[in-house]
Amino acid sequence: MHRQTSATLAAAILTAGLTPLALSAPASAAVAKHYDDFNGDGYRDLAYGHSYKSTSDADGWEGGAVNVVYGKAGGLDTSRTQVIHQDSPGIPGTDEEDDMFGDSITSADLNKDGYADLVVGNSLETVGSTQYRGSVTIVWGSRSGLSGGTNVTPKSGAGSYFGRDLATGDFNGDGSPDLAVIGGHEAWLYRGGFTKSGTTGSVSKIDKAGQGWYSYGFAAGKVNSDGKTDLVVLGEQNIDNKPVYRIWFLKGASGGLTSGASKTYISAPWTAAIGDFNKDGYGDIAVGLPDNNSGKGIVSVWRGTSAGPSGSMTYNQASSGVSGSPEADDNFGYSVSAGDTNGDGYADLVVGVPHEDVNGLEDQGGVHVFKGGSGGLTGTRSSWIPQTVQGAAHSWVSFGYALRLRDVTGDGKADLGIGAADVSVLLRGSSAGPTATGLTELPLMGGSFSD
Repeated sequence: MHRQTSATLAAAILTAGLTPLALSAPASAAVAKHYDDFNGDGYRDLAYGHSYKSTSDADGWEGGAVNVVYGKAGGLDTSRTQVIHQDSPGIPGTDEEDDMFGDSITSADLNKDGYADLVVGNSLETVGSTQYRGSVTIVWGSRSGLSGGTNVTPKSGAGSYFGRDLATGDFNGDGSPDLAVIGGHEAWLYRGGFTKSGTTGSVSKIDKAGQGWYSYGFAAGKVNSDGKTDLVVLGEQNIDNKPVYRIWFLKGASGGLTSGASKTYISAPWTAAIGDFNKDGYGDIAVGLPDNNSGKGIVSVWRGTSAGPSGSMTYNQASSGVSGSPEADDNFGYSVSAGDTNGDGYADLVVGVPHEDVNGLEDQGGVHVFKGGSGGLTGTRSSWIPQTVQGAAHSWVSFGYALRLRDVTGDGKADLGIGAADVSVLLRGSSAGPTATGLTELPLMGGSFSD
């Protein structure tokens, strides 16, 4: 799930041009090896929300955009970036002041041509005379990168704010990526395949029929080890005329998704990530609850089993071995991401605390790294990444408001993308975990990372 940061984001950007690569097309029409390799060169690319740009500039836009940094051997090539917005050639719609193009982002090779495709939500898009109808655009991958787009048609009955959150995965195990979309408080599953003409597989509603369920976020991953992608829906349920904050597990199945257990919290679940923290073959569900206990925040981990999630552990800044101390409005758990940062086979968890005050500097922020291991996560294997890895200490940096763990260097260790109000960075994975040595500055970031 994506939430707006309170940080002030950069106001001016420069769009860098793209030179097509002299690459051969994939040998066969098969799903791309990496769901974020948009030009099929074998290297992962990175997409994230773009900083606001004033229309007074030469190539101005004001309704949101996505920045893409293309990969190369050994990591990202920051000299090869692409900005995509609704005034870009071939992208449906028109850039408008009240839009939020890039508010949610995910990717997968939806048409199975060997190139990953970018999926962009614009929950505030006005469609015809309907304000805030929302839209979802697939921007198609190709040998030279992302080019051209097709809108996903909302199912009849879908609510407003279509594209509020997105998730991809092979939920029915047929080899074709599927797409989950939230509109308003409703969730929909679009089965693959997808075509550039706009056709998709069957579409079904994801809902607890008649039970007062409202959806507002997703996390996708493999929990029960059956090979199919599972889905976690973040939301709330109206019980006895009162809202109850919950997450809902849905098991991947040949027919799409099968309803599973729900878990209840006393504060709203903002974000979630799935990773096998104890290497038992089952994905565990980490849920960020930054509003918990007057905004001190916690992370709850719902453990995966062959039957789905069961049993949980809770972590916060009062957990033994964890740096710092819980304070009101720190918002521990504002962002979370899972991946193996040190190559030991255990998934690790990174937790953003963007409103942490450090040495009197308000909302400086920082990131906790919880290393996986036998028995799962523990505070005694945690470490702290301060804002100062990307520059001088300042207030209002909100370091860690967005996080993403993926191996973009191809060395078997997940690299850590960290969003901040001024300079966002990518830290390389290493045998000791994320390291600031050789960090990459991420150009023009001003939103969330692609899932």
